[in-house]
Amino acid sequence: MSKRTLAILAALGATTIYAINHTIAKGIMPHYVGAFGVIMLRLGGATLLFWVISIFGPKEKIEKKDWGRIFLCSLLGMAINMLAFFKGLELSTPINSAVLVTITPIIVVVLSAFFIKERITWNKGLGVFMGFVGVLGLILFGAEIRQDAPNIPLGNMLFVLNATVYGSYLILVKKLVEKYHPFTLMKWLFTIGLVIAFPVTYPEFSEIDWYNMPLWAYGAIAFVVIGTTFFTYLFNVFALTQLKASTLGVFMYLQPLIGILFALSSGKDHLTLVKVLATTLVLLGVYLASKKPKPVS
Repeated sequence: MSKRTLAILAALGATTIYAINHTIAKGIMPHYVGAFGVIMLRLGGATLLFWVISIFGPKEKIEKKDWGRIFLCSLLGMAINMLAFFKGLELSTPINSAVLVTITPIIVVVLSAFFIKERITWNKGLGVFMGFVGVLGLILFGAEIRQDAPNIPLGNMLFVLNATVYGSYLILVKKLVEKYHPFTLMKWLFTIGLVIAFPVTYPEFSEIDWYNMPLWAYGAIAFVVIGTTFFTYLFNVFALTQLKASTLGVFMYLQPLIGILFALSSGKDHLTLVKVLATTLVLLGVYLASKKPKPVS
């Protein structure tokens, strides 16, 4: 099997893990673990794993001038981002989360226009408009009466917050990624993120009843900590050694489709007309916003 084929499989594996995470993580919240308790487990587990794996990476020292940017990236990408996503998932549904987290490229286009004055083309502008119409559709008209989704509109708004802060994180972390080895960067980002989130996440973490938790819930926690946080990162890093970033980005479109199919097949969610229309608008919007303009000849 060629390295390129393995890279494609790695990218598909990362996308699949992200997609089914919406349903698996939802299954343990809030009955066994509260949303913020999950974040404590995820940040703590990932911090430990990245410190261990950093032994095999280069010994790098972070320059003093970069600590401010690293702190801000940890605040946005590891603390607020995760807190908003998992609290949103606790309040809303797996299909809503699978759709709304994919609007990050649209957010990046808007933020790039504001902060680095990147020009918005007609295609990108139309993509941004379509994406936000889809998002508003899910927030305003996607409410259902469900015991496992106590506040769908608020949960959906938290997904949008999640995508916004993650988009900001992607813009800010770019300079650091170009400068430091991934193992060095991630161990510090997760460590600082753990410290920032600790006061918010510890109370729910301390309430976990480990003794009465069923075996499948332990498996779900392990999947969220090891699979969604650790392996997806390693899979994506390997995929980038053989594939272009733009090629890897195509797999993003599979995430809501796989997530929706998994949620439906496991009986954890169901489709409505609003979800179908909103999903179509969001995916078309993300496609247009991500599409690179043709070079002028």
